[in-house]
Amino acid sequence: MPRNQFQRMVFAFLTVLVTVHAYVFYSLYVVNGSTLMQVTGADSVIHAIHAQGGVYMFGKMLPIWAIVLIEFIFAYGLECIMGSPCSFRLACKNFELGKTHPVIFESAIICATVGLMCPAMSFLAAWFYYPYYAGFNIFTLLANWLKLVCFNFPFAFFTQLFFIQPLIRTVFKFLFRKDIANRAK
Repeated sequence: MPRNQFQRMVFAFLTVLVTVHAYVFYSLYVVNGSTLMQVTGADSVIHAIHAQGGVYMFGKMLPIWAIVLIEFIFAYGLECIMGSPCSFRLACKNFELGKTHPVIFESAIICATVGLMCPAMSFLAAWFYYPYYAGFNIFTLLANWLKLVCFNFPFAFFTQLFFIQPLIRTVFKFLFRKDIANRAK
């Protein structure tokens, strides 16, 4: 879909913007929500987060907006540097761009992106959310990384393939409709 570097950067920006919000919601509400409510005695996840003074990251409590911003910066950088270029190359190794149906080729790119970005971002998250108050242990870090990959990979795969990428492609087509129309002529 994107044809030049500016369009690739916009596409990556839109993807990461939606994805980071989805993952923060998933991590806080789905994976850790009941634990947060149990520990604080709150009746909802948002009240539990406020009761504990934010979300634990980098060894201290930070507000949710800071969590989203930090994860966005790292995810956007990683997507631009590694995710998009490598996933396109991986898809091209297995399918011919002009001869493969566009839906199959785009699905291959999505799957390759999830396969690269999920372990990479989970590794960063293992560092971000590491329980530094207990001291550092490499085995704890690796165990947390594996746990995060196991939690995040199914969510990443299905949301990217069936929700996020179709949404982003629709928004992208709307934003660049003139360029797309000019290419079709």
